[in-house]
Amino acid sequence: MPEGLAEMLMDTWAPLVILWITAFPSIYMAPNNHSQVLPSRSSRGLSELSEEQRVLNRSKRGWVWNQMFVLEEFSGPEPILVGRLHTDMDPGSSKIKYILSGDGAGTIFVINDKTGDIHAMKRLDREEKAEYTLTAQAVDRDTNKPLEPPSEFIIKVQDINDNPPEFVDGPYHATVPEMSLVGTYVTKVTATDADDPVYGNSAKLVYSILEGQPYFSVEPHTAIIKTALSNMDREAKEEYTVVIQAKDMGGHMGGLSGTTTVTITLTDVNDNAPKFAQSLYHFSVLEDIAVGEAIGRIKANDLDIGENARSSYDIIEGDGMDIFEITPDSQSQEGIIRLRKPLDFETKNSYTLKVEASNVYIDPRFISMGPFKDTATLKIVVEDADEPPVFSSPTYLLEVHENAAINSVIGQVTAHDPDGSSSSIRFSIDRNTDLERQFNINTQDGKITLATPLDRETSTWHNITIVAMEERNPSQISRVPVAIKVLDVNDNAPELVSGNEAYLCENGKTGKVIHTMRVIDKDDPKNGHYFVYNLPSEMANNPNFTIKENDDNTFNILTKRNGFSRQKQEVYFLPIIISDSGNPPMSSTSTLTIKVCGCSNDGIAQSCNAEAYVLPIGLSMGALIAILACIILLLVHPSLL
Repeated sequence: MPEGLAEMLMDTWAPLVILWITAFPSIYMAPNNHSQVLPSRSSRGLSELSEEQRVLNRSKRGWVWNQMFVLEEFSGPEPILVGRLHTDMDPGSSKIKYILSGDGAGTIFVINDKTGDIHAMKRLDREEKAEYTLTAQAVDRDTNKPLEPPSEFIIKVQDINDNPPEFVDGPYHATVPEMSLVGTYVTKVTATDADDPVYGNSAKLVYSILEGQPYFSVEPHTAIIKTALSNMDREAKEEYTVVIQAKDMGGHMGGLSGTTTVTITLTDVNDNAPKFAQSLYHFSVLEDIAVGEAIGRIKANDLDIGENARSSYDIIEGDGMDIFEITPDSQSQEGIIRLRKPLDFETKNSYTLKVEASNVYIDPRFISMGPFKDTATLKIVVEDADEPPVFSSPTYLLEVHENAAINSVIGQVTAHDPDGSSSSIRFSIDRNTDLERQFNINTQDGKITLATPLDRETSTWHNITIVAMEERNPSQISRVPVAIKVLDVNDNAPELVSGNEAYLCENGKTGKVIHTMRVIDKDDPKNGHYFVYNLPSEMANNPNFTIKENDDNTFNILTKRNGFSRQKQEVYFLPIIISDSGNPPMSSTSTLTIKVCGCSNDGIAQSCNAEAYVLPIGLSMGALIAILACIILLLVHPSLL
């Protein structure tokens, strides 16, 4: 007989055989005249009883019974006979009384006190309680005296296959990368069976797949789910429902089963290249768009998701590679075309670019499926915009002499309309930059004229703004700064700044410098200042003083003699003519007042007052002050006289 069939028959018929043995225990009872004698004991397992039953011809008195089992879930019209207790002390005269105590005694199990028969009164469940420990005792019915010591024994509840397998953790969810090879591990499921795993095959489970083929398989004994089909494509189908069955009895006929559902999701791998929806894209843009602004967007679609779908964009060819750029939008995965440099419709009005989209991340397992990129052509047309006037220069520098006549032309600005249909230009001055209205401009030709006299010494620079406006569209205006430099003319005479008084000691020597004269000129000659100093012609032969020029445009006044005396003359007036080197030269006359003073021995002036000469000769200034103090004191206090 095949081994599998024998095992199946054993699993099917074993419970029935046990039931038959339990229902008819007397068949297995040993006859009294040569019965199996079991010694008294406090506890004995059924396996030990089986071993001891093979030991025959015991001379010791004791209990006699077979192993006791009761089949779970068995029920009938009458209580179930579990077995019979018997002692060799029983002569069959009905003087022995059997007593049963322990687990379920009197409720679940009832003993016939005369015959020793034990019956199960209720249906039993092995999964609720697998065995019961009871104690048997034989006593004299009349005296209630024990005939044998109490003996403990066990009634085991025999398992039947009454519990199906259960997946307590289901339903399950699992993932596996798409395009995985056959046999790739996906997940493992587990079923449990409440039946006895030791006895028979009631808890021996075998797994099979009911739904999910041919994509997945399950190993019968480990419940490991694997891929059974290669090249499963997430983009074609992302989710699969797999039904797994667990069947007990080793999977044989008559076994119980349970199922669970496993939802398997294919995760994405980068097995698709980006693809433009069209090979040619058209864009139009006004020429006055600002640098950095977006011109348009394109997108290369990728059937993958997440990082696998992220693409970079590059301009790889074209006549506007330095004019345009393309950058990726991380949110929409689009390529944004932006302007890098200003456009000019009048210079170039169309561009052709070739762009490439390529995956940022390449899975090395699928690199042979490449290239993971795609290209498209961009046609960008530049449209004419109504642009403001354009000046011929971004700034203007004009020069004008400060003695320029009113209404004389200082300079000119020019501007033109860059549009194809050019408009006439009108010019004006932004009066916020010319509050004193010193300048005017011809509205037609842009010539700037002088409106008021200029003075370089008051303001050397004037900064104004010229406005150019299209006559056809006054909203189109441009502005340009104009700097006007006022050039110097020699219109200021030199001026003395060192003071017009000098002091001379009456005991001074010939050639003594009594004063150094300094001069300024408000004009600003290109080659610097150079001054000439002269005495008037009538004083050319002055016997008292002379002039000596220095290298720094200053000059010294020197004495030509000694012996000056305050008594003779206390003040001298010396006119000096100062001329500059301008064209024409400008000159001024300054008069120097020279006072003769009495000086100390070290040349410090002490008195320059003419009245000092009438004082007695020999009195010093200190003596004079002392005399005056005494006079004042006597006037205040006449009592001192």
